[in-house]
Amino acid sequence: MAERGKSVDLTEGNLFQRIILFALPILLGQVFQNLYNSVDSIVVGNFVGTSALAAVTSSADISQMLVGFFTGLSVGSGVVFSRYFGAKDYQKLHDSIHTALAFSAVLGLLMCIIGIILTPQLLHMVKCPDDVYPEALTYLRIYLIGVLFTSIYNVASGVLRSVGDSHSPFVYLVLASFTNIALDLFFVVVLDMGVAGVAIATILSQSESVILVTRKMLRTTDVYRLVLSDLKIDTGLLKQIMSIGMPAAIQACMISFSNLFVQRYINEFGMKAMAGAGAAKKIDRYVGLISLSFGQATTTFVSQCVGADRYERAFQGLRVTLIILAVTVVVTAIPTYIYAEQFVRLFTQDEEAIAYGVLMVRTMMPLYYFQSLHQVFSNAVRGFGKSLVTLVTTILGLIVCRQLYLAIALSIRHEIQLVYLSYPVGWASSAILAFIAYMKLIRLPYNRRKQQEQAG
Repeated sequence: MAERGKSVDLTEGNLFQRIILFALPILLGQVFQNLYNSVDSIVVGNFVGTSALAAVTSSADISQMLVGFFTGLSVGSGVVFSRYFGAKDYQKLHDSIHTALAFSAVLGLLMCIIGIILTPQLLHMVKCPDDVYPEALTYLRIYLIGVLFTSIYNVASGVLRSVGDSHSPFVYLVLASFTNIALDLFFVVVLDMGVAGVAIATILSQSESVILVTRKMLRTTDVYRLVLSDLKIDTGLLKQIMSIGMPAAIQACMISFSNLFVQRYINEFGMKAMAGAGAAKKIDRYVGLISLSFGQATTTFVSQCVGADRYERAFQGLRVTLIILAVTVVVTAIPTYIYAEQFVRLFTQDEEAIAYGVLMVRTMMPLYYFQSLHQVFSNAVRGFGKSLVTLVTTILGLIVCRQLYLAIALSIRHEIQLVYLSYPVGWASSAILAFIAYMKLIRLPYNRRKQQEQAG
């Protein structure tokens, strides 16, 4: 018997309840997805050594750049899926899903091959130190094989989220994460394979999540059912998907690209700084998952409301999301700041590396709501169909403003804390620009139209 789907219409019902229940599985799924790299770091940091942890850290922003590209593509594609779902145009939904999946498979394979070939150049770009380079090269080359699985999974899970099913991707990520943990320990502790072992474990875990999500889409009788014979690229739909999806993909890629340049500054302070900052970034990523998950939920929520022509509900949902994030950021950032040392010690026992990590955590946590503002307004603008605008505000905020700050600040005083501050500087800059775009291009024009309609 075919499995029944779990699509959910977000254009109806209580706002707080709908948004929280939809975003929560996304959040939990993101937590488990991030366990891939975190467990890699914990295992190599405790069972291999500081140089191995530095190698994984040096590779992290590079791998995140490629993963971020496909994550952005899936989020942007989800805008198209959500609109067709909200408008109940199920044939266009079907065709756009199959076009996006076919394209993601081709693009994922291509980027996998290119990434493996250019691994040395990517590591030189982040100024990976010579004493870390051999292990970083091994880890990253193996890890990049999994880009193909990442591309397919992200688009497929984006399909499920676009129709309101955020529960299934969460379950698949939980299962894959436990597989990753078990294989990490087996390959590293039992077989003593070092960084190669954790990279292989990640690939195998990613392939498991692809198998599970594909099985779900093949068996369902819901509107997002996958029919293998229908997998083909419709050029008209692809242009529509890419008009929103590609700016989102490039945006996610550019964020990681910006982080690569920040990592270059960190690498200049040596292996201990690399290891400590790597641990801190893992902690930062978990705290940031709340903003990221509610941001993704905002895109789907707004897109469905736009498809159903319920703009007022979209605006109300945006306000509700900002309130939710204000509370959750306080609840998570305060204990993270207080217990920063204990969290960093999960990744390394090197005292100097711990000091670097604690300083980074405690520099960023008090300014974390800027991350939430950036995520919500950027994703809202994308949900309203202004994906290219979001790309521009993100590039200006997270790349241009951040790099200008680094150039000026470090020319005055060469301290690593100033490098750490570049992260919240980028969030705040991007948030302000996204808010301005939201008001000028969406909210104010809508208000003027309503006033004209009432006057007429």
